[in-house]
Amino acid sequence: MAYSITENCIGCTSCANLCPADAISGEKKKHHTIDSVYCIECGTCGRICPKNAVADPFGQVVKSEKRKYWKKPEFNHKKCSGCGICVDACPVGCIAFGQPDPKSKTAYPELINLNGCLSCGFCAGDCPVSAIVMAQPSDSQSEAA
Repeated sequence: MAYSITENCIGCTSCANLCPADAISGEKKKHHTIDSVYCIECGTCGRICPKNAVADPFGQVVKSEKRKYWKKPEFNHKKCSGCGICVDACPVGCIAFGQPDPKSKTAYPELINLNGCLSCGFCAGDCPVSAIVMAQPSDSQSEAA
């Protein structure tokens, strides 16, 4: 199932501009639609919509949220195995391996693009060792976003 756009859509294009899968179409100031074939269910469209005009796959309206409050991944390197699944799971390439740890020689993932992160949580959901949690950014991170 995919997200859908309700009749409250005003055609602002915010959702279409931010969709990482290019699943949203529509003309400015006209109702937009989401192509269920391309929707990856990241929820970005709902978080960015100023009119709360997006419903999740269960029909629940997604509440918009200022981007500075979108949750970001936090990595627990003590749990992390360095497998890279989170790097592959990120639909916008915001996670990459950092420099290898001098002691263990293991490179760990890190968020390399705070502003580009869509808060989809795919990285945390796919992590096989639960080494990633989605958390509210700190005030200093929020101000940078």
